[in-house]
Amino acid sequence: MDKIRFKQAQTLLKEAGQSQKSTEKLKTPQEGIVDSVTYAEILDNIIKTEEFIYSSRPSHRLLQEDAEEFCNQLINIRNRIDDILADFGVLEKENVEEEVKRLSERFILLTSKGNFKKILTRWGVEPLRIVVAGVPLEADDMRILNPKIPETALEPIKKKISHVKNDINRKMEQFNVQEILVVVENDKPGEILAKRAEDIYGAKVMMRDSLKDIDAIEFKKTLEL
Repeated sequence: MDKIRFKQAQTLLKEAGQSQKSTEKLKTPQEGIVDSVTYAEILDNIIKTEEFIYSSRPSHRLLQEDAEEFCNQLINIRNRIDDILADFGVLEKENVEEEVKRLSERFILLTSKGNFKKILTRWGVEPLRIVVAGVPLEADDMRILNPKIPETALEPIKKKISHVKNDINRKMEQFNVQEILVVVENDKPGEILAKRAEDIYGAKVMMRDSLKDIDAIEFKKTLEL
């Protein structure tokens, strides 16, 4: 069964690369080296999308949440296919990171964890534009995260919050920007940080279930909105 599914995935991959519906002009392939890691990732992701086919039988109708996840997976597959085609000169390879750097220059980026800063930097965001909060923007929000937190524990948190807000204001002045983009995962700390940033700064929000599964291309599209 796995061999059959693997062959099906290879066929889908081949057809995706030969699609005649695209208005993009494809060039003649040149010699190159296959990125086997990316290729294996594409095949694995195509096979994973079969879950939506089986779970939606017999109508194959997807509700909103499943439709979004299914389409996001297909977009990721398409982007990875484009990476391989670009390696063989079929498509021109866009310097996505440079575009992300340019588009993100109108923002100070606020996130909740240090490893999210690493992801943003990998996408192309200038590190100095990123503020890692690590705490909510209001001390009372800690009670939502931890209802049993003692009053004495809130005092050092208030100091951290003050440092974060000062850092945000300093960077906004330093880079002469007025907009904040919050980039967080779809969990309680992320939701709370995003909501407060919207209230305080009128921030824009990018919230995803897993930031490590997002690539620079998808992030660039968010910046272009």
